[in-house]
Amino acid sequence: MAITVLYDERAFATQGERIEAGELWLSAGDLHGATGWQMKPEGICRDERCVPIPPARRSEFLAPDGGFNLSAFARHLNEPVVHDDEAGVWFFGKAPGARRDALLAGEAPDFRLPDLDGKLHALSDYRGRKVLLLTWASW
Repeated sequence: MAITVLYDERAFATQGERIEAGELWLSAGDLHGATGWQMKPEGICRDERCVPIPPARRSEFLAPDGGFNLSAFARHLNEPVVHDDEAGVWFFGKAPGARRDALLAGEAPDFRLPDLDGKLHALSDYRGRKVLLLTWASW
């Protein structure tokens, strides 16, 4: 079954995943495609940031076949992980520090929603103007 990985506003469908004991293992190529992180000799890197793999925990993150445990890595970075096995979706949230920084900035994150006619509107289209957002849920 295909798995969809939602990571940092990316949606990536993979067939090369392995799920064992509630852990999501990806190939090196799928890791990069889904998250932007790459396996390098100095650790797991994304842009200028590299996170070394603790030697004592190497088998927790890296498999002999080259697989990488993305769910364990997310926990290592203090990022929340939620998955729906029935739907085949794994969501990786931002670490609390990143969320805190966004809240302290006082600026709402950008999003796009359709109006009643189906035309998409982005919050960023209204930057610098006052906007009233109304939400409702049945639950």
